[in-house]
Amino acid sequence: MTDVLRASATPNSRPGSLWRRHREWLTPVLLLAPGLILFLLIIVIPTLQSFRLSLYEWDGIGPKTWVGLGNYTELFADPQFLTSLKNNVIWLVLFLIAPVGGLVLALLVNQKIKGIRLAKSLFFMPLVLAPVTVGVVYSWFYDPTFGMMALIFNVFGATAPAILSDPDLVTFGIVAAALWPQVAFCMVLFLAGLNNLDEDVLGAGRVDGAKGFPMFWHVVLPQLRAASFIALTVTVIGALRSFDLIAIMTQGGPYGSSSVLAYQMYEQAIFSYRMGYAAAIATVLFGVMAVFIVFYLSRVMRAEARRER
Repeated sequence: MTDVLRASATPNSRPGSLWRRHREWLTPVLLLAPGLILFLLIIVIPTLQSFRLSLYEWDGIGPKTWVGLGNYTELFADPQFLTSLKNNVIWLVLFLIAPVGGLVLALLVNQKIKGIRLAKSLFFMPLVLAPVTVGVVYSWFYDPTFGMMALIFNVFGATAPAILSDPDLVTFGIVAAALWPQVAFCMVLFLAGLNNLDEDVLGAGRVDGAKGFPMFWHVVLPQLRAASFIALTVTVIGALRSFDLIAIMTQGGPYGSSSVLAYQMYEQAIFSYRMGYAAAIATVLFGVMAVFIVFYLSRVMRAEARRER
């Protein structure tokens, strides 16, 4: 009995000793656990529930009816879904202008010249505006009777097109409105990157005779890799989940020509009471987003591996 008590009192059995033996893997686990739990509760579980719901026909109140892949079969035969998917592709392609425009503006306003602080404030202003405000402002701007565009066309003796009423132009008009704050957001990201450039690397580039575009391409741009990654990722996600400006400016019209997957999902769930069909749209949207992000991440990781070699 005495031997047992002595063994239980040895240092190795104390909680502190247990922590010292396993702290190399316990520390990261404890630090990552809150974020992983939140990610599981907010992202993973709802995503799986949404996919499960897409296999049912449900009005949100009554009992669910199992339809298997019936919602997906109907979805890919739905002309409105194909229109929404096409509009999402247009959003994605045109939204890639935002990182490039943001980088150009960041390089412009990062110059040490008189009055540049005022220019920074003006370029930054769209970022602090609510999407509702942006949508209303651009709706007035596009108005063919009294809007700014109408006034500009009248100066040249022409008639302004009714952009928000034209099925061929409406998506481009909404994307232009969305690009205004998105370019400002990318500008802020690149400004932060430019303010954290390594002066030693810049000095070495100057010693080697680099200036102008070669200096930017070979010395400055590689140091903006982190900002570029964030800007492109956020821009792609913003393009694929576009909803607010469409709801404010056109409500998907005219005749569904400006709808995107997120807005069609909203319409099906809220107005048509087809929760399973809306969940199928959400699943497709998630799949498109995941494929693009995985492709982009794989490219970035391969580029990093080549650099390390």
